[in-house]
Amino acid sequence: MRSFRVKILALLISLFAFVGGPLMGTAAAAGKVALVLDVGGRGDLSFNDMGFKGADEAKTKLGVEVVEIQSNSAADYLPNLQNAARTGDFDLIVGVGFLLADAMAEAATEFPNQNFAIIDVTWLGKPNLMEIGYEENKGSALVGALSSMVAAHYGKDKIGVVLGIEIPVLYKFEAGYRYGMHWGNAKYEKVTGKKANVGLLWTYTGTFSDIAKGKAATEAMLAQGAGLVYNVAGPLGIGDLEAITEHLEAKGKSAGPPFMIGVDANQDYLGDGHRVLASMMKRVDFGVYSAIESVVNGTFKGGVTILGPNNGGIAMSGKQDLADFIDFGIKGGAISASDRDSITKNWTAMRGAIPGWIWDAVDELKAEISAGTAEIPCGWCADTIGEIRDKYPD
Repeated sequence: MRSFRVKILALLISLFAFVGGPLMGTAAAAGKVALVLDVGGRGDLSFNDMGFKGADEAKTKLGVEVVEIQSNSAADYLPNLQNAARTGDFDLIVGVGFLLADAMAEAATEFPNQNFAIIDVTWLGKPNLMEIGYEENKGSALVGALSSMVAAHYGKDKIGVVLGIEIPVLYKFEAGYRYGMHWGNAKYEKVTGKKANVGLLWTYTGTFSDIAKGKAATEAMLAQGAGLVYNVAGPLGIGDLEAITEHLEAKGKSAGPPFMIGVDANQDYLGDGHRVLASMMKRVDFGVYSAIESVVNGTFKGGVTILGPNNGGIAMSGKQDLADFIDFGIKGGAISASDRDSITKNWTAMRGAIPGWIWDAVDELKAEISAGTAEIPCGWCADTIGEIRDKYPD
């Protein structure tokens, strides 16, 4: 198992090298942008790296210069935003993540002539602040439905979700996953005539950085019979996948079940393409890129933008996404070009072993969500998560 950990750490390091270091533009810049990061930082293969992906694309396509400002603790959030604004050098300052909300509210008030944007925050209401939110509950409903139907197919009676810090954004993931699990149970019984009683195991680890806690949480879920585990904690997914890999190796297997469900980025190519069944893609890259593009185009304005399934902001991973993210991994040195065929073959075989009607059912739910006929719970989840847990129980 040490070799697996070394392999994953090497992957993280190579990805860091690809997107790492301050993102300094090499050509004449069309503007200058600061990315202020929370304590998670780079190398999570998930939320933060998707933000850097959007910034990299803006640098390449729009000619902007992008400077990265890392926060080492929560105490750094406000000073980092203030110091960037005081320079007067930046056309836009982007805060990547919910944890920067309070600091962003203060900085945007203190510097009313500075353009700001923030990801995962939609309630601050500052005229110089673009707030970008996502319909994570809708994407999580899709992977929840997939998870429960696949678990039932393989004779498993539990699915799991490993979450990070207990904040409203993550309640949205939990709410949708619960709904999807119950939807999938009902669909499985309707199609097969067999009762599906797949239940939910869930843990808020309190961290977005301690990979060992992700591994421990997943191990506990696997010990209770979880057939799939959904990562909603950024880099903790590395620990989730390590636990699943060890569990399979102990049984003399290399491929799932159990499976991991990835988050934010397409993580399907991890685990050699046959242990991550699907990913709930939250396109943080689209949000970051669109904010930068609006400044370059002179169309920037404060207000709230919501990205979801109907505008490309939220999706469940598919074959084209896999190809794109294999390319991303190859460019970053995370995997080699020679891995492409084996990953694609393994992924295709893994998905092909799942009955076709299950994939059709997920598409059916997706259509219902897009049409608005499926009401995925959320409200403002900080206020309603208790009611949602009661309505869609474990």
